[in-house]
Amino acid sequence: MKVKFVTLGCKTNKYESNAMEQSFIKHGYEISSEKEDTSDIYIVNTCSVTNVAERKSRQMLRKVKSKNPNAIVVACGCYAQVAKQEIEEIPEVNLILGVNEKNNIVEIVEEYIKNHKKVIKVTDVMHECEFQDFGTTTFTEQTRAVVKIQDGCDRFCTYCIIPYARGRVRSRNPQNIIEEISKIAEKGLKEVVLTGIHIASYGKDFNNETALKYRELFGYNEEYQKYNPNDDLHSGGFRFIELLEQINKIDGIERIRLGSIEPKLITEEWVARLSQIEKVCKHFHLSLQSGCNETLKRMNRRYTIEEFEQAVKVLRNTWKDACLTTDIIVGFPGETEEEFKQTYEFLKKIKFYKMHIFKYSQRRGTKAESMPNQIDGKIKEERSKKLIELSSKNQRYYNEEYIGKMVKVLFEEKDGEYYKGHTENYALVMKKSDSDLINKIVDVKIERAENDCIFGL
Repeated sequence: MKVKFVTLGCKTNKYESNAMEQSFIKHGYEISSEKEDTSDIYIVNTCSVTNVAERKSRQMLRKVKSKNPNAIVVACGCYAQVAKQEIEEIPEVNLILGVNEKNNIVEIVEEYIKNHKKVIKVTDVMHECEFQDFGTTTFTEQTRAVVKIQDGCDRFCTYCIIPYARGRVRSRNPQNIIEEISKIAEKGLKEVVLTGIHIASYGKDFNNETALKYRELFGYNEEYQKYNPNDDLHSGGFRFIELLEQINKIDGIERIRLGSIEPKLITEEWVARLSQIEKVCKHFHLSLQSGCNETLKRMNRRYTIEEFEQAVKVLRNTWKDACLTTDIIVGFPGETEEEFKQTYEFLKKIKFYKMHIFKYSQRRGTKAESMPNQIDGKIKEERSKKLIELSSKNQRYYNEEYIGKMVKVLFEEKDGEYYKGHTENYALVMKKSDSDLINKIVDVKIERAENDCIFGL
């Protein structure tokens, strides 16, 4: 039987879809390519981060059935976890599986094939204490691999449903991470992207006994350095920085790219140690959400714009060419014109390379859902446009700064007559070549910048 995956949402979902693919392959199934419309089984790995993501998930669950009326349709992932009742009302869906059930998806699907009875398996993820490891090696892209290092989030921002969809922080065994990345390197891939729901919390859930075991295993002395011991992002566990140090030792891996990280992680001490890890890409996605302290307080973001600016200063003092990107929510409940103006001016001051702009959408079950002074959709749209224009302006400015400079580019694919790839700090580069450049890191001199990419000679 053929299985086709449709993945919505984040890199963590992408990793998990790939891991589920590997499970099906091991059991003798064939994975349909992206170009193939028809399949026997459709797995829709859903997303619940916004109302738009949920709507797309519902649309996709209905759409895939139209490709093959006899196909088995499986809804899994975050939207299935938090809204199984809504999905139950979609007649095209045969199985509804929560985030914990992804590891056993093949067995559950085969149970349905035998019995032909609708399956709904969504366990309470809030009581999950252990990281569920797929026990497989994923190869999510041709030239880079996304590797999941943790799951869950303990931050409970007032607008966010994800902690309820993913549960508490659970960190992956570092040995398993190292083993997977080592196998990825053996396959010739040069870059890994570390992902999770809140990767800055990696190791927070390890008790002292577990942390000491891992430190001993990887050759750390007992008198290891401690950073911000009173900060709950760092207490107790085999910390994120130590994991990065071990990945850095893996032969064949040339780039370690970090997913979104917490601004409070960025201290002078932490960055000083990070700067010794030469394979870490100088591209940092610091999720800001708002440039106004009052809005941040209502969001329960746990930092101020002053603390955020200090983190940016530390990064730029260490790496002059560091590329900083961020996420911003406009129209959060109670966001006045003055608060939005503060956000706009703060973003002008920081000058991010790129900003991902989201219009606030109410998420059932979150504190923000019932907050007073919900913002009109037209106002959200106006504010969103202003920030998108600012982001485009910033990106053009940074891209023009590359002109005449030499950069190292890992080329990933060919698009027409151009090879496409990214610099270490994630600028998109296009270059013509008579030689095959895919999966090669090449020195490229930049000749011009257009829109959101730069062109090399």
